Amino acid sequence: MNYKIKEMTEEDWKEVSKIYLEGVNTGKATFQTEIPTWGNWNSNHLNSCRLVACLENKILGWAALSSTSSRCVYAGVAEVSIYVGEKYRSQGVGKTLLTNLIKLSEKNGFWTLQSGIIKENISSIDLHKKCGFRKVGVRERLGKMSNGVWYDVVLMEHRSKLVGIN
Repeated sequence: MNYKIKEMTEEDWKEVSKIYLEGVNTGKATFQTEIPTWGNWNSNHLNSCRLVACLENKILGWAALSSTSSRCVYAGVAEVSIYVGEKYRSQGVGKTLLTNLIKLSEKNGFWTLQSGIIKENISSIDLHKKCGFRKVGVRERLGKMSNGVWYDVVLMEHRSKLVGIN
C-alpha cells in the first residue's frame, strides 16, 4: 500500500473522528465513550505532533501527542494517541505512524513518550514494543467502562536516545 504520512489539519477531523469512533467501539482502545468536537480535541492535543496516514484522499489512521503536565520540568514528556482504521489494521500503518511520531517528537524536544494501554489491547501493546517502547508497569483497575467493568492499564514509555538520558 503506497500511503503517505502528513501533518493533521482541521480538515482531516471528519475522517479522524470516524477512526477514533471505531476505536471507541472496540471497547479496548480508550475509556472515552463519545468523540469530542474538533475544538475540544484540538485544545487537548499538542499542535506540534499530529500526523495522519493518507492514501490519496482517504485517511487510514492518525497519531498525536498531548501534554502530561503543565509543570515546566515535564515539558519534554507527552502522551501518545494512535488509532488505525479497521480496514487498515495489521498492515504496517500503525508502525509507520508511530515511528514518524517518535521522530517528530524528538525534533520538537520531547525526551519521553508514554502510553497508557488497556491491558486487553494486545495489538497496541505489541505495536508500541515494535517501536521501542517498554512496559514500565500496570495500573490495576484504573478505569471503568460504561458497562461497569474495571480494566487494568499497561504503562509504556519510549525514551529518546537523542537527548542523552540513557
